[in-house]
Amino acid sequence: MRYNKIPKNLFIKNRKKISEKITGNSVAVINSNDQMPRNGDQTFVYRQNSDFFYLTGIEQEKSILIICPNAENKKLREILFLLKPEKELEIWEGHKFTKKEAQDISGIKTVKWLSDFDITLRELLLNNDDIYLNINEYSKFTTEVPYKDIRFINEIKEKYPLHNYKRLAPVLTEMRLQKEPEEIELLQKACDITTGAFHRILKFIKPDIKEYEIEAEITHEFIKNGATGHAYEPIIASGKNNCVLHYVSNDQICKDGDLVLMDFGAEYAGYAADTTRTIPVNGKFTRRQKEVYNSVLNVFKKAVKLIKPGATINNVNNKVNKLIEKELIQLGLIKKEELNKKEKKETVRMKYFMHGTSHFIGLDVHDVGTKDTVFKPGMVLSCEPAIYIEEEGFGIRLENDILITEDGQIDLLADEPIEPDEIEKLMK
Repeated sequence: MRYNKIPKNLFIKNRKKISEKITGNSVAVINSNDQMPRNGDQTFVYRQNSDFFYLTGIEQEKSILIICPNAENKKLREILFLLKPEKELEIWEGHKFTKKEAQDISGIKTVKWLSDFDITLRELLLNNDDIYLNINEYSKFTTEVPYKDIRFINEIKEKYPLHNYKRLAPVLTEMRLQKEPEEIELLQKACDITTGAFHRILKFIKPDIKEYEIEAEITHEFIKNGATGHAYEPIIASGKNNCVLHYVSNDQICKDGDLVLMDFGAEYAGYAADTTRTIPVNGKFTRRQKEVYNSVLNVFKKAVKLIKPGATINNVNNKVNKLIEKELIQLGLIKKEELNKKEKKETVRMKYFMHGTSHFIGLDVHDVGTKDTVFKPGMVLSCEPAIYIEEEGFGIRLENDILITEDGQIDLLADEPIEPDEIEKLMK
């Protein structure tokens, strides 16, 4: 692995929490991710299922975890199933975990080979009534691909039709929302690597370079510092591309006088950072660019203070929308009278700021949680206000990652320059 070993106590704590939350006579089954086909005989770079990693720390494919809190045989209360590391397999694919290695990473004492899974599961299910199964329940996620969790649900229901089936995702969502101290350290590391990449590109960016050259510099800094790579597809959007929210082509020339909006974040030990900065290609904001930049920065500073215990994403969004509206009036983009018309108010603001201000961050860049989840200490969220002015050919978005504490918040990207004067100074 590229990152420092994560203390196995984190995974032990996480499994203890889930064992306490699922009902009495039950068995929970959590699958690893599939290896996804790319083309020909190639697969995409493997990324472990976040829930499986959260409970085991194991990043190997074709792995399964069973949790059976009330099994009479205590050795069967936590079982990890792995591919057997046979010589021929390892010649082609490299090292596979031994039982001892998996025990050291996960803290799970009972490790079996995958060939023992069916008979072990049958033994446990015949003595338990409820089966907890996992599935991706992210509200905006849909896919036509019948991934491992979907296939397993169909298979097990056919074999054991008379059991009671329950959803594991709500349990795991509740657990993953509030980060343990070890997780916060990993998130901070991901943010530190991301900050380092921003410092690097401030010295690199100049007129006539390609967007993908900036992406390459960021990638270099990530990999050099132990990140697995990008936590999501990076957005390097210059000129009018600033106004395309999920622009990922990254193939245009950065022109003198334009701004370049960069939305990127390192993934370290499975945990994501997420930042956005918008800077002048030639190192100097125009008067209008700085005017709009300072408007977004003003909203950003106020929005960060809204991310605190007791709030919700919907609550933050509503307050930030009003802050944006005031700035739009001052920038001469809308008139106050337009906001007084209820039927027009939302449309007028949406022209210049059409997305939310926050989302949860953790093992996924858009992590578990809803817009009505009440903020508690240990949760981490983005703060990303913006103003996009398509008719003027540029947009500005600023984004940092905020850890909620008992009495407020901590900015995990506080060391990443954000003041326009500081950015101009560093670009010299």
